[in-house]
Amino acid sequence: MADGVAATALWTLVEEAEIEALAGGPDDAQRFTVGGATVVLGTLGSVIITAAGDALGDSGVWSAEEVRLIGEAPAPVTKRLLGDLEAWGADESSLPIHLAVRVAEGLLYLGTGRRRRAHIMQPPDGGEPALTSCGLRLDIRLSRPVLDRVRPTAPAPDLPGLGWLEHVDGDRAAALEQFVTGWYPATDQPQPRHPSSAPAGSRSLPGRLQQLYLLAEQRPVVLGRHNHILPWHEVSTDHLGELLVFGAENQGSFYWGLPWTLDESEDDPAVWFCVFDEKPIAEQEPLSGFLLQFSLFEAAMSADYVGHAHSLSDRQVDQLTAPLRHVPLRPFWPRTRTRFYVAPGLALYVADSLDDGKFDLLAGATHRSALQALPESDVKWNHFDG
Repeated sequence: MADGVAATALWTLVEEAEIEALAGGPDDAQRFTVGGATVVLGTLGSVIITAAGDALGDSGVWSAEEVRLIGEAPAPVTKRLLGDLEAWGADESSLPIHLAVRVAEGLLYLGTGRRRRAHIMQPPDGGEPALTSCGLRLDIRLSRPVLDRVRPTAPAPDLPGLGWLEHVDGDRAAALEQFVTGWYPATDQPQPRHPSSAPAGSRSLPGRLQQLYLLAEQRPVVLGRHNHILPWHEVSTDHLGELLVFGAENQGSFYWGLPWTLDESEDDPAVWFCVFDEKPIAEQEPLSGFLLQFSLFEAAMSADYVGHAHSLSDRQVDQLTAPLRHVPLRPFWPRTRTRFYVAPGLALYVADSLDDGKFDLLAGATHRSALQALPESDVKWNHFDG
């Protein structure tokens, strides 16, 4: 195996027979098709060959560091990539995985990779689980010219615009509606319509919150994939009966509440950030601004294309945000003061790391080209899908 790997130069065109030799040769190799990719299993290792392209949901090169295999895999491929979870020590999953891409000129060898994450499907009848997607981290990061060759970025569609930004200082209801409807396509499956009252029926929900529930009828994702605005039927008072709990962190470590009284609700009340057994802290923006901030945060967090970096300096933040537009709202989230910047199809937030004067940054985009619009910098990305 060592001789075969040494003879196969990185990022060069190779023959089919040369690739098969990395797995063990044609005599003992098994070939499978998984989601458009070719998977070759042999006694010396595995080979995964994907097509050059950049279609969301297809197998292929995803970034300079990752290749994705997407599609239901047969049992031998599942076993090879996942291993025998009940076995001790090394098994088939410890064999090397070689990665190549089919380009117009032939097969381009990308080197070896390691499984970094996987999703499986458990059959309802209790049979053997099947691998449905797998992310493979390349041992050697691709150069930009090679990445452009094996993952040519598709032309950008019409990206969500920034007209909503003009309403942030005035009509925030219009700002929220325009941002949400521009960023998220409407679903064809109608959601249950919300009532105008809280479950207890003793008072109306604030108009700003009702607006979000109306938007969620066609776009349920606006209630959050990371943190959550609770569905209207789950809104209830806290344990002290003082706040109406309407939002929660994804692991339940904190929640957001609104002042609770028996009187008619205020249309744009203060929002309180609450950690259990600690004194609530007011968000700097009332509900109208908070819902915009929540929506921007979730848009970035749940985007198909993201980039994130930690411990940035003021200079690095300024460099990355210079071509973007700042959203004119006071910082979100009391514990990590968070600011938002946007461009067409791009939502980016910067959070203070209060203990060391550094900043964390995450950008999410509706299309890869929007993420690639970020300027060149000396930032070392922890993850970058551009």
